Amino acid sequence: MSKFVAIAASLYFSTILCFGFAPIASANSFTYSLNSAIATPMALFSFSGTRPTNLGVNNGQLLDCPNSPNCVSSRNTDAEHKIAPLTYKGDSTKAFADLQAVIASMPRSKIITADANYVYAEFTSALMGYVDDVEFFLNIDKGIIEVRSASRLGQSDLGVNRERIETIRTKFA
Repeated sequence: MSKFVAIAASLYFSTILCFGFAPIASANSFTYSLNSAIATPMALFSFSGTRPTNLGVNNGQLLDCPNSPNCVSSRNTDAEHKIAPLTYKGDSTKAFADLQAVIASMPRSKIITADANYVYAEFTSALMGYVDDVEFFLNIDKGIIEVRSASRLGQSDLGVNRERIETIRTKFA
C-alpha cells in the first residue's frame, strides 16, 4: 500500500508542476486534488482502441481468435484459445435474458448490441482503460451459448478474458 501512496503522491506533485493544480489545506480538497492528479494522466493514456467492425454472427458463428494469446472462444480448438460454451436448461429466451442481466451487473461492462440471439458487450479495465470485446451467440440448434472474449490492444491479457468468461459462467449457472 505504501508503494501505491508513493506513486499517487508523485503523480500529485507532477500534476501540480505540469498542469498548475494547487493543493488547498482541507483534507477533502487534498483528496479531490490527489484524485484529479491521478485521473488526469490516466485519461491521457486510455487504451480503449477502436471498436472492431467485423464482430457479430457470420454464417452462424462467431469469429475465431487471432493468433495473439489475448482471446478465448468456444469455436477455437487449440488449448490457448479454447473455452467451453455456456450451457443452459429450459427456455432459451429466458436463459439469454438471464445472461444479459449477468453481463449488465458486472463492473465496467456496457452492452453495445443485444438481439434475440446475439449480445456484444465491452468490458473496460479499471486501471488503464483497456477495452475487451465480448460476444455471445445463442446457438439454438446446438442448445448452447457460444462465447468469444478478445482484447482490442496488446498481446497478453494475463488471463483476464478467460477469467471473465468463467466468472460469467459461474454467475449464469
